[in-house]
Amino acid sequence: MSTDFQRARAALGARLRELRRSCPGGPLTGTQLAERLGWAQSKVSKLENGRQTATTEDLRAWAEATGRPESIGELAARLRGLESDYRSWRRQLAAGHRPVQDALNAEHAQTKIFHAWQGTTVPGLLQTADYARHIFIRYAELHRSKRDTEEAVRSRLKRQEGLYDSGKRFHILIGEAALRSLICPPPVLAAQLDRLTGVVGLDTVKLGVVPFAASLKLPPANAFLIHDERLVIVEDWHAELWINDQDSVTTYLRVWTMLRESAVYGTAAQRVIHEARRSLGEP
Repeated sequence: MSTDFQRARAALGARLRELRRSCPGGPLTGTQLAERLGWAQSKVSKLENGRQTATTEDLRAWAEATGRPESIGELAARLRGLESDYRSWRRQLAAGHRPVQDALNAEHAQTKIFHAWQGTTVPGLLQTADYARHIFIRYAELHRSKRDTEEAVRSRLKRQEGLYDSGKRFHILIGEAALRSLICPPPVLAAQLDRLTGVVGLDTVKLGVVPFAASLKLPPANAFLIHDERLVIVEDWHAELWINDQDSVTTYLRVWTMLRESAVYGTAAQRVIHEARRSLGEP
């Protein structure tokens, strides 16, 4: 968890504690507040000590229970600031995968130059419907989230309309492992690889593949997306990081550039894709 995020969460907790101790009718103990809210006392403690992230509903209930309903706006603003960088999957996926895809669509709509690195799976921007379907199912299983697979697939595919916008440019790097990882049945992966072969010829897309045997300037790590030079989205198992400070964006652009030096393009990239396709033994 990022230090900045933890500090912000601790500050929010301190503010909640302050509200509890300054109730108009007199201070409340943590146990008394928990009883008013119908919560376990441990939840009150975790929120106040920055060990759990409050929801908007938690903050509204807290403000009302401490007799300070006018503080709801302030608390909600603190939460929005806290979540601007750190977005846990648990919270993001509470309403399913579709809203997450819609949020990404909004970012793509305003992006002119897009960079991406994805080492082990095909980036969402280039996925077929069947491949995307298997990805969403796997992640719904992992996070035990709402199953809205078909809605999420449709939203993700809508993002691909941007590939045919002459005013946009997409610089995408994938690792050879993404061409071979059987996150889906072999026929689905075969069709996905056929899709990638076709993408190589698009005017708006420059697709590079980092082969297994490539010499690397640094070890590939988490997948990330760069929107113009204003926003980086980094994917991890527990959360996404939305990063917009200029120094960090510059760092990720530098990482992408170093990875690009290990990639092959054009006919060389197609050869790597074709070899992975041939290994599947699919017609």
